[in-house]
Amino acid sequence: MAGLFFRRNPAQARFICLLTALIELVLVLGVIPLYGWSGPMQLTERFAWIPSLHVQYSLGMDGLSYLLVLLTALLVVLGMLTSWKEIQEDTAAFYTLLLASMSTAVGVFLARDLLLFYFFWEAQLIPMFFIIGRYGHEKRRYAALKFFVFSMVGGLPMLLAVIWLMINGQDISLAALSAVPVQGALQVYCAVAFMLAFAVKTPLLPVHTWLPDAHTQAPTAGSLLLAGVLLKTGAYAILRWALPLFPDILAAAAPWLAGLGLAGLFYASWTALAQRDAKRLVAYSSVAHMGLIIFAMFAHNRLGLSGAVVQMVSHALTTGALFVMVGMLAERFHSRELADFGGLWSTMPLFGGFFMFFAVASAGLPGLSNFVGELFIMIGSFKVYPVGASLAFCGIVVGLAYVLRLLQGTVLGAPGRLSGGDAAAAATDLDGREILILSVLALAVLLVGLHPSLLLKLVQQPLDALAAHWPG
Repeated sequence: MAGLFFRRNPAQARFICLLTALIELVLVLGVIPLYGWSGPMQLTERFAWIPSLHVQYSLGMDGLSYLLVLLTALLVVLGMLTSWKEIQEDTAAFYTLLLASMSTAVGVFLARDLLLFYFFWEAQLIPMFFIIGRYGHEKRRYAALKFFVFSMVGGLPMLLAVIWLMINGQDISLAALSAVPVQGALQVYCAVAFMLAFAVKTPLLPVHTWLPDAHTQAPTAGSLLLAGVLLKTGAYAILRWALPLFPDILAAAAPWLAGLGLAGLFYASWTALAQRDAKRLVAYSSVAHMGLIIFAMFAHNRLGLSGAVVQMVSHALTTGALFVMVGMLAERFHSRELADFGGLWSTMPLFGGFFMFFAVASAGLPGLSNFVGELFIMIGSFKVYPVGASLAFCGIVVGLAYVLRLLQGTVLGAPGRLSGGDAAAAATDLDGREILILSVLALAVLLVGLHPSLLLKLVQQPLDALAAHWPG
């Protein structure tokens, strides 16, 4: 909230909030050399929160949650730098909302008590609602309300499930629920309620329709955090809560859930091909990538599960970078229509080079992060769903088609209305701040693509523990 004290001085507010986010990032980076990950859970914090209901304030960090906390801290810093020129009104409030979004997402990744998890799960809607509704584009209020309604309606059945568990005297800590899963009709209802909430946030077909609108109308930093953080809370919640707590039911429903993920991959990929707005095209590509991740999760294969986690991180980096670069185009040309661009490589070579890099990374070029995740997913899921894995490969090929269309409509092809003539001469290439943002993302994409073992070592123990809950 420190940024709000400087609301009359936007420059100071930006600086204070950025400094706060940088300190958070440095603290997160300092965790591994200090503690390591020898045990199943590190850096735990636990005390009685609501003693009469046996609810505890319980936080804990393992390799999986650490990875996502680190990703969140990094993307919030980059989101602030991205917004340096874009957000000129109520700057202090906007940057404070970015910090609030980081805090609530970190709470989701660290919570080890179900009621505390639900508190952070719903709290993260508030800053994102205002980021979209106050600072977004022309249809921002519609998109913000749609996002909020979908998320709240999806989350209410989960709240009823949590209350039901508490009324039945169930210990709602993650450890207790994982050790002794709920039984009978209560397990069925809880599994359905939890998966509905997580499916909306991921998002999973057919409850995905809020995301393209939210992405399209959000400011650039909002789209970056939606793709890189908010969607990851849904996928993380499936791994951390749904699969351990309801192993039998979700094992029985796994083919159907994997099929929904596969359907989302194809539907979103084909829809992306038809988009004329560059940001909306990237938004549908985000739905497609999350569909592939869900397909891998419910293949119930350890290698495919590793691929899903790698893909979660890679999607945040590559798709987030594409949103940032489309935002840079809109900032210069006040348009996102593909028909207005083309041939930008000749007038903005630095922009064209970075755009090409992240586009081919998103398409799965070998040596870059998406390739590693997709390779693991294909090999792992083929052992369980050979036909589904073959179809998923075809869906990835469709993804290559919309990436090529995006490239053709921006940096390649013939110059459009805004990228040729006098408009092209007036266009400026990337400045130092923008080069810094994109370089950090590019280095992360290269690191995961060339040395994925760093990431896989972090998540090995949590994923092994998750696989131990699988029936059979």
